[in-house]
Amino acid sequence: MSEKILTVSDLQIEFHDHQLPETVVYDFNLEVEKGEIVGIVGESGSGKSMSALAIAGLLSRHSMTKSGQIMYDGQNLLTCDRKVLRSYQGKQIAMIFQEPMTSLNPVKRIGWQVEESLRIHMPQMSGQERRQKAVSMLETVGLHEPQKVYEMYPHELSGGMRQRVMIAAAMIADPEILIADEPTTALDVTVQAQIVELLRRINREKGTSIIFISHDLSLVRQLCSRVIVMQNGRIVETGAAGEVFAHPQQEYTRRLIAAIPGVDLSVPRGSRQKEMQKHV
Repeated sequence: MSEKILTVSDLQIEFHDHQLPETVVYDFNLEVEKGEIVGIVGESGSGKSMSALAIAGLLSRHSMTKSGQIMYDGQNLLTCDRKVLRSYQGKQIAMIFQEPMTSLNPVKRIGWQVEESLRIHMPQMSGQERRQKAVSMLETVGLHEPQKVYEMYPHELSGGMRQRVMIAAAMIADPEILIADEPTTALDVTVQAQIVELLRRINREKGTSIIFISHDLSLVRQLCSRVIVMQNGRIVETGAAGEVFAHPQQEYTRRLIAAIPGVDLSVPRGSRQKEMQKHV
């Protein structure tokens, strides 16, 4: 029987930094099961990243209003005590971002940054234990010569290597949920495929639930079992990924799918599903 580990109900986010309030997310609902990979797709400004930041507890509690519920471990992450929220961040719920150069500290060595969650959540670990775990994680995410990478600075690494470092930093404390917000956008196609395969392997080997945010439906099709489509702050379509790709119900979803190379929406649905399965 499936086990739901995260439930988001009627999430609404409203900014108050202009003369009139601006709602950026309307009635967002999401359930994540243990070991599941869920995709959230949509164009820039659709509200997908804002919803993810709310789940991760990374939205300011000032200059905006958030209503609804984000239930994890019996706690509503929107209203729980800050100390409780911090105990989950990085340890139970971790996040990786689109551009690692803006997330990594340019003056700190890679090893120090990968170890950050361990220093916060596992202060009883010795420096040597942290180092061993960090080097092991750098190797796990596919970085060659992890001992060498541990001593390097972000500018000494390629974009793909930096993104692997971000994944290592997110996974170092073995979180239950990993939120990946456009983690491949700044990478070339070959490296994108490698990062997607790495996320799939993490999910398979560690049982980590993944929320994968992207505007690229071809990547979502490769990775996710279920997909949520957002437009202008609202969910316009949701369902099993195979069903949504084969039988899109909304015109907006059809346009997104039509933008995937090799997909012809003029082909009858049954034939299209068989054709798409050839490309998966």
